[in-house]
Amino acid sequence: MASIELVDAHLHIHRSREEGRRQFESGYVIWEYGEKPDVRFSEYDGGLEDALDAIEKAGFSTPVVTNLFSLPASVDANDDVRPADLLVEFNNWACELVRPYDQLVPFIAADPTAMPGEAGAKHVREMVEKHEARGIKLHPVVQRFEMTDPRMWPVYDACQELGIPILVHSGPARGGEPYAEPRCFADVLAAFPNLTIVLAHLGGATWDQALEIARAYPNACFDCCEIIEWTGAPNAPTDAQLARLIANIGPERVMMGSDFPWYDLDRQVERIMELPILSREQKEAMMGANAIRILGL
Repeated sequence: MASIELVDAHLHIHRSREEGRRQFESGYVIWEYGEKPDVRFSEYDGGLEDALDAIEKAGFSTPVVTNLFSLPASVDANDDVRPADLLVEFNNWACELVRPYDQLVPFIAADPTAMPGEAGAKHVREMVEKHEARGIKLHPVVQRFEMTDPRMWPVYDACQELGIPILVHSGPARGGEPYAEPRCFADVLAAFPNLTIVLAHLGGATWDQALEIARAYPNACFDCCEIIEWTGAPNAPTDAQLARLIANIGPERVMMGSDFPWYDLDRQVERIMELPILSREQKEAMMGANAIRILGL
């Protein structure tokens, strides 16, 4: 494995270990797959020092930092702080965080409530051209918008023009809203055929929708983070089903991601190598070469 360049296509870094610990203990709840008692969560909290330590120990060359932005529930039109200012501050922080570390690749956020339409597109262009952002990270479920929201279309257009990918959380929303199930990406993938959209988690608990999207839209790609740790849970595929899904999609369109600090980087290598059906060559490409090509690293 020493000769394989390992790329983590989906990693988070918190502002501090304390922030990461708080989020793990009381924030993001993984509910969609059902119960699975043997899930191996990381012991890291997820600050910068944690991430650098985990990256070095696991031998990864290129982690892609895909931090999540969402507006605080307390922010409204009467607040002194404008949502747009929060987004700009977050994206500036995300780029400055990784600037001293050549191996870290920054993705930034977009948000149709904080900065809709042309204003959002202009901000994306500025962050790419002046701050070296390399892609966009979206989480429609947490940010509460549909992919077809017209306020996002100028952002998609800017990304297509700039040649940068969008990595998007995919999976069901707890209330059943059509935010991020794979089928919800169809109209955007069709409208922007030269825009690479990465559906994270292979659709999560709606993984059974991923293949039809892959077959219809060649600009759809995927990462297999999180779902690979939950195989065998009631609403997740088995190892064999996951491997068959990847094989049918085309392993060259699927990337490894850790979703750190939820899961460990070296654990993802282990899990991919444990999958049946796929060849060693295909697995090794998923662990590095695919991300280099798909994300333009």
